[in-house]
Amino acid sequence: MPNTLYPIKFSPILKDKIWGGQKLKSILNKDSALPNVGESWEISDVEGDTSIVINGFLKGQSLKELLQSYQDNLIGEKNYEVFGDKFPLLIKFIDAKQDLSIQLHPNDELAKKRHNSFGKTEMWYVMQADEASNLIVGFNEKINSETYLHHLENKTLTKILNFDTVKEGDTYFIEVGRVHAIGAGVMLAEIQQTSDITYRVYDWDRVDDQGNERELHNDLAIDAFNFNMKDDFRVSYSKEENQSNEMVSCPYFTTNYLTVSDEIKKTNNKDSFIIYICVEGEVRVSTINGTETIIKGETILIPAALKEFSLESNNAKLLEVYV
Repeated sequence: MPNTLYPIKFSPILKDKIWGGQKLKSILNKDSALPNVGESWEISDVEGDTSIVINGFLKGQSLKELLQSYQDNLIGEKNYEVFGDKFPLLIKFIDAKQDLSIQLHPNDELAKKRHNSFGKTEMWYVMQADEASNLIVGFNEKINSETYLHHLENKTLTKILNFDTVKEGDTYFIEVGRVHAIGAGVMLAEIQQTSDITYRVYDWDRVDDQGNERELHNDLAIDAFNFNMKDDFRVSYSKEENQSNEMVSCPYFTTNYLTVSDEIKKTNNKDSFIIYICVEGEVRVSTINGTETIIKGETILIPAALKEFSLESNNAKLLEVYV
């Protein structure tokens, strides 16, 4: 059975958000009637939002069903020992027409205790940014809980936040416990642990159609902060063509940058699935069991059992992700 596995594509799960825009539809060609598409969940095993296969003989099956059927052949032996029938990563595209809320995520221990969930370590790769648009990551000075709470209560939180103006290709690693937000005008790819746990601490005093403010989680958030982090969230990486350039490597995922301008023969010796996120151009993914093409804004999963495959393009930029 494992030797019939092939590169798998999933149907995007699109999310209407108060802060969402039109770029996922206009730039990434996501088909949706939703008014403000803020997120496209490309590969998800979050409860209630499990991805469905759209290609090959597994078409119509959910990611959960694939895990139950193929186990370590899908995700690798070590991954299956650790995660069982839970897929460890959530892959998204995000379009912020307005500023997102100021937020942070709990670590594994806190998330498990409070929500029976994984924590939410994540990274961002900026795919497009309007002029002067920014991301908020961390603080602009040394902060402790007392100082933070003082600014929160006095609605002066933005005075101590670190704002970075960004452009295409900028990459950020967002560890649990670090305050962050995506600013208006930014479209990015997000790679994260499978978790939907977010602690919102400030939402710009925004209200919905009914005049209601969104729920804040300041009582939960104060315990989740790590006020002793280094300012090492900006990721520098090389861009050597036709080879994998490491961007982020952490216990939860490794992400590489890959420019494909020829045919690249790949060998998977990672004991893991490999995900390719196409952030520019298009690429042919060929294996013994078939060929698929992905274009900008599409994502594909190479099962762990597929050890040999090739990538072919004259113009593609990819993010390569595995655990």
